[in-house]
Amino acid sequence: MSAGSGAGTPRHVEGVPAPDQVAIPGGEFAMGSGLEPEERPIHRVRVDPFLMDVTAVTNAQYRAFVEATGYVTVAERPLDPADYPGALPELLVPGSQVFVGTAGPVDLRDLLQWWAWVPGACWHAPAGPGSSLAGLDDHPVVHVAYEDALAWATWAGRDLPTEAEWERAARGGLEGATYAWGDEAEPGGVRLAKWFEGDFPYRNAPRDGFEATVPVGSLPPNGYGIHEVTGNTWEWVSDWWSDHHPADADKPCCVPANPRGGPEARSFDRAMPQIRIPRRVIKGGSHLCADSYCRRYRPASRRPQMVDSATSHIGFRTVTRPAP
Repeated sequence: MSAGSGAGTPRHVEGVPAPDQVAIPGGEFAMGSGLEPEERPIHRVRVDPFLMDVTAVTNAQYRAFVEATGYVTVAERPLDPADYPGALPELLVPGSQVFVGTAGPVDLRDLLQWWAWVPGACWHAPAGPGSSLAGLDDHPVVHVAYEDALAWATWAGRDLPTEAEWERAARGGLEGATYAWGDEAEPGGVRLAKWFEGDFPYRNAPRDGFEATVPVGSLPPNGYGIHEVTGNTWEWVSDWWSDHHPADADKPCCVPANPRGGPEARSFDRAMPQIRIPRRVIKGGSHLCADSYCRRYRPASRRPQMVDSATSHIGFRTVTRPAP
């Protein structure tokens, strides 16, 4: 079932339609996992039926939006020094975070060793000045902040999913499974998500030949017909970040319907109290997830991301909900 009418009608600009959507059945499911602290507790939630993009939004689809509207992404705008007290002046320029890898083994507790703030990096120059999207039209758009993802969704007559909607869709009808396809990471020796192969963060040996993302639709869909819902890129959802699911969420008496996360006031990073930028949830892991470091190419996976921050491994997909 594809979206084709009403608020979810795909935009067509210069022959570049929004992603097709498939129907995700409403119902109750077990959300979360016991694998990471932020994924606990496992609890029941209920969501209404909705439509979800079959793939992440691509570079070509994002370009159509920018050309139609003149939109300028967060990574391309000047920074306000008041938002970043103590930041070095040379960092207060438009840009984004780019994965650069390392020359050899490093302490995996220090992620700043493989991330670099690159002035000029943005969705159409993903590695910084001089880079381009040549050959990447069908890859997921990256270097989009939350506002940028929501702007595209609104233009397309869609919305960003809630965390519960996203996880419902990512599970593909498999109740409690570890991965979007079951409990075995590589059934029959086949990789069903795009993640880092090799020694992270210095030696990547991808069997598919792609150092970073793969084109959308490259890997088999899950049980609901959704491609690359885990791995490839993390994806924005609309919930404000919380350190874990609600402590009382697993009470059998009180299954929440269409939950939307906690309050914005609790989303700030307590480790950086001087930076008052709220955080949203990102879901599903990316091509940089390595088994030795970050096995988060799973439906339950969740991480915080400041709403103004774009990186080379975060993208998005959208939903359409029935009219009330």
